[in-house]
Amino acid sequence: MLPVGRLSRGEVLPILRRMQPSPPPDDVVAARFLVSGEVQGVGFRAATRRRAVGLGLAGVARNLDDGRVEVLAEGAPAAVEALAAWLHQGPPSARVATVERSEAPASGWRGFEID
Repeated sequence: MLPVGRLSRGEVLPILRRMQPSPPPDDVVAARFLVSGEVQGVGFRAATRRRAVGLGLAGVARNLDDGRVEVLAEGAPAAVEALAAWLHQGPPSARVATVERSEAPASGWRGFEID
């Protein structure tokens, strides 16, 4: 809770600094995955979000017009690797054909979204 009344510059700056998003730490990696097969309309994005959140990852999963699902994920290297392995199978209702991976710059995502 912010104090009521006028604040001095010295009081405002620390509050504003805490509100600014911080850059990703050096031990954060990011990757972009393109998943093809029967991956739309089968709960793939929701299952990916649950798995990513469980691994402590941030990012987004979205359907693409060509039928693939794009997943952008960032976090600890081991967690990104675990998600990468899981994406090759996906949820039971999906039929994954291929997973393409490329490295991506960490962009400071907060949470994991479905787009």
